[in-house]
Amino acid sequence: MNAIRPIAICVFRQDDHIFVFEGYDPFGDETFYRPLGGGIEFGEYSRDAVIREVREEIGCEIINLHYLGVLENVFTGCDGEPAHEIVMVYEGDFADAAMYATEAVEAIEDTGARFKALWMLLQHFRDGLSPLYPFGLLELLTEAEGP
Repeated sequence: MNAIRPIAICVFRQDDHIFVFEGYDPFGDETFYRPLGGGIEFGEYSRDAVIREVREEIGCEIINLHYLGVLENVFTGCDGEPAHEIVMVYEGDFADAAMYATEAVEAIEDTGARFKALWMLLQHFRDGLSPLYPFGLLELLTEAEGP
């Protein structure tokens, strides 16, 4: 049975870069990127979920966290199954300034799966060179930048 999955993600910016994890979809045969974050547990506020997820995945604390908006994402997952997410999007800063001097880090999912998180140029996604998920995130970030 499919269910709507609520998730929370955090955008970290450094100049014209954002910090994202790199994933691979074997069904679509594509490498994709998404900000760090994950599932919101029952009874947990989305703000608390994104703080917990980033701490679990890369061991970092977030400061200056603020809400950017919500996105709804209906897609085919990496397992080939239909998926539906409600995505609470936040922006924040790393408490440890050393993260801004790091090119990439190895991160870990709660399943034990390992993945790479790295700084990527926003222009890379604007030019359509790789997908940035969830859908609509680039537009939301552009709105947040203002005129």
